[in-house]
Amino acid sequence: MKTTLFKNAKVWTGTNSTQLIDSFVVNGEKFLEVNNNLASDKIDEVIDLQGKFVSSSFGDGHCHPLFGGRQFFGPNITDMQSIDDILNEVKNYSLKNPDLPWIIGGTYDPALRVDGNFDATWLDKACNDRPVVLNAMDYHTIWVNSAALRIANINQISGNPKIGTIVRRDDGSAMGTMREWDAVNLIMNHAPKPEISREIAALKYASERYAKSGITWWQDAWVDPGMAESYLAAMEAGVLKQGVNLAFRADPRSWQSDLNYFVEMRNKIASSNYSNKLTALTIKYFADGVIEGGTAALIDPYSNDPCYHGMPVWEWEELTRAVEEFDRAGFQTHIHAIGDAGVRAALNAIENAITKNQKWDRRPTIAHVQLVHPEDFPRFKKLGVLTSFAPLWCKQDPMQLVSSAPRIGPERTATQYQINSLLKEGVSVGFGSDWPVTSEVVLEGLPVAVHREMPDKTPPGGWIPNEKISMNQAFAAYTSAVSYQGFQENNWGKIAPGLNANFVVLSQNPFEIDPHEVSKIKIEATYLDGEIIYQG
Repeated sequence: MKTTLFKNAKVWTGTNSTQLIDSFVVNGEKFLEVNNNLASDKIDEVIDLQGKFVSSSFGDGHCHPLFGGRQFFGPNITDMQSIDDILNEVKNYSLKNPDLPWIIGGTYDPALRVDGNFDATWLDKACNDRPVVLNAMDYHTIWVNSAALRIANINQISGNPKIGTIVRRDDGSAMGTMREWDAVNLIMNHAPKPEISREIAALKYASERYAKSGITWWQDAWVDPGMAESYLAAMEAGVLKQGVNLAFRADPRSWQSDLNYFVEMRNKIASSNYSNKLTALTIKYFADGVIEGGTAALIDPYSNDPCYHGMPVWEWEELTRAVEEFDRAGFQTHIHAIGDAGVRAALNAIENAITKNQKWDRRPTIAHVQLVHPEDFPRFKKLGVLTSFAPLWCKQDPMQLVSSAPRIGPERTATQYQINSLLKEGVSVGFGSDWPVTSEVVLEGLPVAVHREMPDKTPPGGWIPNEKISMNQAFAAYTSAVSYQGFQENNWGKIAPGLNANFVVLSQNPFEIDPHEVSKIKIEATYLDGEIIYQG
């Protein structure tokens, strides 16, 4: 077993202190010693890091890498700034792929339209000979062409499904924008399922992207039937390098019948040859939708519609019952909750499970936590609820200005993503990218929680500046907090003797420069279990 001394570094070990040390020793897969001025006796190799910065590798506490990999194989429209650019990309892609029965891609920015509504006839100009489906950035909305509407007989459906909206033109015909589960599935139930070879390729692509960003573990927060099997196949094929925990999505209509399958897959993965890397410990619930789509669940009505409180995905009593049942079966709870009513329902469900079931190390997590009612703040700490935020969302971007703020008004707008307030309450705050909703690149998202500004440094002083956090806290949120969320704190998350040698080497010290410059830092290398999985 090789022993390597890394010296002449600036090492942040992951403690609460910003104090740095200069050297550490790796013995095989583990950190052996971590200290200043370590000697080179009984060392097989010495690596001089020439003053570069080192921290624990990163984890992504809430993401959808299989979706991100799938998206890579479709028209690449992410970050396009106009509808014309999107249409041109779809047209070019359709011409290059004439044999594909469906064209599925993403993600487009709903804020390109003030109302977020996109017309099928626009897509028809790019491709009208087969169905086209484009995912919005929030992955709660799709934009489709007329061929997709026809194959699903959408115009023969009156009204809206229970959980979803079919956006309609003034004449009542379907426009081409479908929001939330039931409406989206009216289309997607007709789409062909991805082949396993394509799924393996998607996970290979995702793994390589994540290694480049310094990520060695992630929480896939949306796993439907067939996707766990794809992860096992990717492990078997040797293309998935990182550790992964899977969260099976609980559907409000089928969760009871799905329970046996989830338990079976959890056990199958636990008894596989890959149980040291792949786990399936978690159940994911969508409490509500998103504010920009008007589907997040709010306690007080939407400012632009005083009779409307949003669109819960679950009946709250049914959510409580499901969380209790899955908690009893030993699954960790992971709930998407955006609106304050969604957050309150998530807290209620978790509290009920704690009360009704036996005590165990459950680590329930609520993701996104965009709005929290003041009365619910103390409940996070009291119930031991962890939070997972997407730091890239903590800025006043067009999605905020155009799509969200007008729906909730200035008072609630000023209380979004209260990361600093929750940290002061003693709540564990972890970070997750939500990729492919937003970028998976850690050094793009992490500093936004520190400065809370756009790239042009607007608004001056930061958006909701009292919720800014320190660089030290931001690094902890992408390292030790994620490892704790994933029951991995005895494996990685800090640089300490006995932990796995999972670390990143950065070209600069992020604690010493303008937070806006952190996104320009180069990741020199990503180490997993003492081995390089990426070198820049």
